[in-house]
Amino acid sequence: MEPPAVPAIETRQTSLPRPNTSKRRKGVLRYPVVRQLIRFTGVGIICTVTSLALYALFRPWMGPQPANAAALIITSLMNTALNRRLTFKISGNRKRTQDHLNGLIVIAVALIITGGSLGVLHALRPEATLAEDLWTTTLSGFVATAVRFTMLRHWIFRRARHV
Repeated sequence: MEPPAVPAIETRQTSLPRPNTSKRRKGVLRYPVVRQLIRFTGVGIICTVTSLALYALFRPWMGPQPANAAALIITSLMNTALNRRLTFKISGNRKRTQDHLNGLIVIAVALIITGGSLGVLHALRPEATLAEDLWTTTLSGFVATAVRFTMLRHWIFRRARHV
């Protein structure tokens, strides 16, 4: 006598719906440049506060121009590193040294803009106060920041423009 036939169990693989791994952003956040500008602004706030504090610390000993240069140079490495990692999402060692060297050129442009504005201020008002210096470097820093973002996005970190 034969054993009773075991009913065939149909094993059909059903796939569960997979979560969409690509991020769907709505509104203006769907544009990479907007997301980069938001991250760049955060980095800029950190670096600006640091630079202004260093300027205020150095100015009594160095004078306005050297204090501005020292503050910008010191914060330039931090700025490039933070923008590289946070704004443009670049990690690893590949091209890090080149990015920092190019970042120094970007900071030199910022130094020309902010140093030039301090030069104009002190030519017009030789007795300018620390507060006037800080306002001048802050306002000219906005212009320098726009130039810096453009140079970073289209020159140094162009390989990561769409993140």
